Amino acid sequence: MTTRHPIVRVFDCHVARPAAAAEYEYLLLRRAATKIYAGTWRMVGGKLKEGETAWEACLRELAEETQLPIRRLLTVPYINRFYEWRHDRINDIPVFVAVTDKDKEPVLDEEHSEACWETLGDAQTKLRWPGQQEGLRLADRLLRGQIDLSDFMEIDLPSRTNTHKDTSAGPRS
Repeated sequence: MTTRHPIVRVFDCHVARPAAAAEYEYLLLRRAATKIYAGTWRMVGGKLKEGETAWEACLRELAEETQLPIRRLLTVPYINRFYEWRHDRINDIPVFVAVTDKDKEPVLDEEHSEACWETLGDAQTKLRWPGQQEGLRLADRLLRGQIDLSDFMEIDLPSRTNTHKDTSAGPRS
């Protein structure tokens, strides 16, 4: 009998930037025609490399896919989970939210054909997977202080990624 257990091999990362009145807008990336999930709107995501933690992979993929400066990175208290029938496995996908500076725009890599910043509601409508929609909803609640866990969920960023902390990245809960 095969031992089965959930594995962490990929992650989801919602990217937020401050908008008006303690609100945030969220980055969505359209997958290129030659990539898996072609034409769909998604958040930053990726696979972990050997020996890499999920949050380290998140920072690496953020740099590769967007080149945005990241001021804060938080673990969202949610695991996006689904069954992958082709490989007969359950995927447990950690969810993160990264905060960048207001008015910053991503520099896209070859995996994506376009990008847009959306309100929470519009972003949830464009995301097709229910687990991604729920992860985004909880990320927004965490950033706006409706889930009082930021002291426990904030990841200490390496100095190379977070060159300075300032208030331009928006309110801190």
